[in-house]
Amino acid sequence: MQFGLTRESHCNYLSGKQERLIVAVPEDHQRLTPEAYEYFMANGFRRSHNDVYRPHCRLCSACESLRVIVNEFVASKNQKRIANKNKDLSLNVVLEPTEEHSRLFCEFIEQRHSDGEMYPPDPANFWRWVSCDWMTPLILEWRDNDENLLAVSVADQTPHALSAVYTFFDPAAHKRSLGTYAILQLIEYSRQQELEYLYLGYQIDACNKMNYKTRFAPYERLVGNHWKKALKSHTL
Repeated sequence: MQFGLTRESHCNYLSGKQERLIVAVPEDHQRLTPEAYEYFMANGFRRSHNDVYRPHCRLCSACESLRVIVNEFVASKNQKRIANKNKDLSLNVVLEPTEEHSRLFCEFIEQRHSDGEMYPPDPANFWRWVSCDWMTPLILEWRDNDENLLAVSVADQTPHALSAVYTFFDPAAHKRSLGTYAILQLIEYSRQQELEYLYLGYQIDACNKMNYKTRFAPYERLVGNHWKKALKSHTL
């Protein structure tokens, strides 16, 4: 396995910062596997389509991988209320996206993230971004009693972990707190599959949009090259 560095570019999370990534580059005869990707995740890497990368910025180390310890997780009172509020929803796991998924994705980006890098929404590019040639991502969908699609999470499952890739939901159902509910469900799915960790991507304390991740405790953060455990969430 070889590694390459990207050129510095504008950071989308911290104003005035420059981003640089280290990218795993397999040899021509090599092919990544879910087992190998699990090793990379344990060392702070994520994936985008087939590319496996980790922040490697010259002047900043704010990005820290965060993973929930599945069997030790304890829901807060607010999280229990959210779970109870969504008891009418049912979960299905599928392997291929549908036009219905794409429509919900577009509604979510247009109404919730019109200031983000995914706007305007392009479903074809999105599904290519979350797809992978050496692993089949899971598409978890939640529907109400009338079979209305309310939320979708894309996740990667490796032998001992689940990695949340992206979640979107019906903006009109904002009172359900579907973003929080989806993570609670991913934790429960991981528990049922006897997985050790749920990876939630990178945590940047100075980025308010990311601080929801620290509400799912206990969790571990990769500080330097060592996982450090946090027993309590920052916000209950």
